[in-house]
Amino acid sequence: MSQRTCPITRSQFASEAKPLPVQLNGSSVIADAREFSTGSLGWYHNGKTTVQIGGVQVWVQIGVTVTVIGSKELPKDPPADAKVA
Repeated sequence: MSQRTCPITRSQFASEAKPLPVQLNGSSVIADAREFSTGSLGWYHNGKTTVQIGGVQVWVQIGVTVTVIGSKELPKDPPADAKVA
């Protein structure tokens, strides 16, 4: 698989990324934008819902991770209090 370059900066993602609606089996959940511990940028949702199997409702756990390809390699933003020379 070829490597892709992320076309945005971390600060662009932080200021512009909106919550992401995700449809699962007729239910809508909202994944929140975040920076993962790995350094990648994306959206995440964790929750529970019910799914019908053969007429029986069962509880299921939802884990959704949507990652911006190439975002892990983006340079870190300088601290807000960094002095410009």
